[in-house]
Amino acid sequence: MAGDEVKKEKKEKKDKDPSEKKEKKDKGDKDKKDKKDKEPGEKKHKEHKEHKDGAAVKHKDGKHSAGGAGDAKKAPPPAPRAPPPRPPPPVKRAAKAAPGDDYLAGLDLPPSEEEEEEVERREFDKGPLMVQASDRETKKLADKERMAMEKALRAKADALREDENVFDVAFEGMGTDEPFASATDVKVTNLTIRAKGKVLLENTSLTIAAGRRYGLAGPNGKGKSTLLKLMARRQIPVPENIDVLLVEQEVVGMDDQTALQAVVAADVELMELRVEEQQLQDSMTAEEHDAVFDMDEASARLNEIYDRMNELGASTAESRASKILHGLGFTPAMQKRATSSFSGGWRMRISLARALYIQPTLLLLDEPTNHLDLRAVLWLEEYLMRWKKTLIVVSHDRDFLNSVTTDIIHLHDLKLHFYRGNFAQFEEMYEQKRREVNKAFEKYEKQMKAAKQSGKNSKANQEKVLANAQRQQAKRGGGRKAEPVDDAGASSSNAPQRWSDYSVSFHFPEPTELPPPLMQLVDADFKYPGRDDFGLSCINIGIDMGSRVAIAGPNGAGKTTLMNLLSGDLEPTCGESRRSHKLRIGRYNQHFVDALAFDENPVEYLMNKFPEAGLKPEGMRGMLGRFGLSGHHHLTPIIKLSGGQKARVVFTAIALSRPHILLLDEPTNHLDMQSIDALCDALDEFQGGVVVISHDSQLLSRLCADEERSEVWIVDDGKITFYNGDFDDYRNELVKEINAELDEDDE
Repeated sequence: MAGDEVKKEKKEKKDKDPSEKKEKKDKGDKDKKDKKDKEPGEKKHKEHKEHKDGAAVKHKDGKHSAGGAGDAKKAPPPAPRAPPPRPPPPVKRAAKAAPGDDYLAGLDLPPSEEEEEEVERREFDKGPLMVQASDRETKKLADKERMAMEKALRAKADALREDENVFDVAFEGMGTDEPFASATDVKVTNLTIRAKGKVLLENTSLTIAAGRRYGLAGPNGKGKSTLLKLMARRQIPVPENIDVLLVEQEVVGMDDQTALQAVVAADVELMELRVEEQQLQDSMTAEEHDAVFDMDEASARLNEIYDRMNELGASTAESRASKILHGLGFTPAMQKRATSSFSGGWRMRISLARALYIQPTLLLLDEPTNHLDLRAVLWLEEYLMRWKKTLIVVSHDRDFLNSVTTDIIHLHDLKLHFYRGNFAQFEEMYEQKRREVNKAFEKYEKQMKAAKQSGKNSKANQEKVLANAQRQQAKRGGGRKAEPVDDAGASSSNAPQRWSDYSVSFHFPEPTELPPPLMQLVDADFKYPGRDDFGLSCINIGIDMGSRVAIAGPNGAGKTTLMNLLSGDLEPTCGESRRSHKLRIGRYNQHFVDALAFDENPVEYLMNKFPEAGLKPEGMRGMLGRFGLSGHHHLTPIIKLSGGQKARVVFTAIALSRPHILLLDEPTNHLDMQSIDALCDALDEFQGGVVVISHDSQLLSRLCADEERSEVWIVDDGKITFYNGDFDDYRNELVKEINAELDEDDE
């Protein structure tokens, strides 16, 4: 019996071994698959890490290098900010700046992107792209469905992992001789820029004169940000003695560095001189010295350090940095907080403060007002009006451009057109030019029609008309020589064309009438759990049909919290919140992308969200087109749309909801100037109530143009107060206060 049991055990063990081997093999295959799936994410993370050597640096010899320009074509480092007491080292063409010399002085940086895809990019790179499911869910899902889901996720991730180095730049006028190296202006001719085969600029010229302040204008998506980025990378040639700084990245802070320290640390040369000063002082006061230590030599070097620090303004460094931070909205307590404790918008302000503090020769700003409240925008306006060096700024804020700029560069029809004066003056000249071009086209069209009807001399007459039209076009600015007309009356050269203008029109449907009150907060207080340092109290406000309310106040004071209380997203901790049960609210906020379905295209998203609208896909595309979303983006997955394109999807959704009241929190952040004008027009004609939080003075001024029904609410110190006056009165009061501060600083 014992022998039989032994045989039986051996047989069972033998039967078991194959299954165990199979399990081990399956597990090994799975591990290999997981590792394979994980490698792209790890590779991308490594690429992001290598890309972090960010914006411009202020080197110990006084030089800056361009933000995000580390991988440019062996860019030469720019010249010192101020001449040091001894000659600078010879200029070399250098590759990427060392992390220790970074303008952001050792602070961690996220990689910058042309469009707002970084958050989604990181989410996909965090781990494997396999759909995770429990055993029970796995049984319910057919293999075909799982494979489809995995394929969709991978396609979405692949879409985000496109090559960023896709710009093809051609030009004349770079030069490598001494005059170019010491030039003070930027001059490039026959400039052509392509991105993924799409032409952004073609055979145009770029001239930036020293000491001028340029506004770069044009519709979204036409290449304004790309132009700034290529200049910062020196892929568009910039003279070697001009230091360039593009502010495009937020500071990702450190626990051991305050906001004030982060700004002062932007001047790397000053920081290194202070360290060397302390080391020399310690050595000179030490009881014992090394055999090689020379007291006279150390003393002479210390005097050199003091002279250079005096040139850099070391004694006033903290004071100057503090005043800049104050202007951008940082209280004394906030300036002492660790940079890691700030949100992305506030860290962007720190990055902007660092740029203003080190004062590069050529400062490039891309939408600098997006993260600022109204007072900070007005302060930046006044500060840049006193800027003595060269500035190029992209902004959608008309009032900001009118105040700051001395010249406008208009990107239109693949060319750069230059206008002297601010934005208002540019608009007048632009409109005059548009009328002249269209008048010339109508005259040409009429003459060409007559030439075609002239019988046997038709072809010769058409050539004569075309030649004359092109001579007139050349006089107005850049026509070509006449070329023969073919039998169909066409020419291979560019004949006069009607001026093509980008236009967009917003419209919100007229709401059904509701009796007042539509929305009220009565004796309401609000506090977040565990936040004794923040709250709103004694709120007594109401909104009705036709109300026009501008909400102002510093960032972080509670403006968005108040908007959430009005919408019902938050409920008061005490008091009453009243809303009409038939009330429909159209809501737009700064984080609108969270509400969009990334795995759908705009048409699918709106069809699914508003089936009651009864629109077919063609009708939905018509709605999107009216809000300025171009046709080829209607069927593009929402995840691939830019911030401005997503904004248009949200505005279309608001219109489809047929709201009685619009609650708009920073609605202009992702819109170009034409779209902001269209939004202002739409709000003017809208019959319902409108409540707006915005830093855009033009929008708020137009919103509050009717003094009878408009109000300005100031949110600060936990209270809501009603300003005694209209918005323009409030703005002028802030400007007067800011100018008094800046005048005091200049004394």
